[in-house]
Amino acid sequence: MEPCSVKYALSVLQGKWKLYIMYVLSQTGEVRFNQLQREVGGISAVMLSKNLQELEENGLVTRSEVNDSVPHVEYSLTPLGARLTPALASLGDWGHEVWVANGGPQA
Repeated sequence: MEPCSVKYALSVLQGKWKLYIMYVLSQTGEVRFNQLQREVGGISAVMLSKNLQELEENGLVTRSEVNDSVPHVEYSLTPLGARLTPALASLGDWGHEVWVANGGPQA
């Protein structure tokens, strides 16, 4: 069988957290690590760090060091990562439809 681009994309985005991290970054723009951890919710600092590093290695997320009065690091989507935003929106729409169909809230 020929190599499959969907299979490759899923291997880059595999895991419990990566798609949701990408979604949060698509909604927040540049964000500090601790804020991102709060927004994602339920993820440990170690797991968030690991996932961000893997997303950065795959060119989907960028890490920027900001040298203000209080130096910190901010994360954001790269242009390649931002190209997933429409797919994430479609996935969210589909998820809402399924949720409502299965008795979830209408709003």
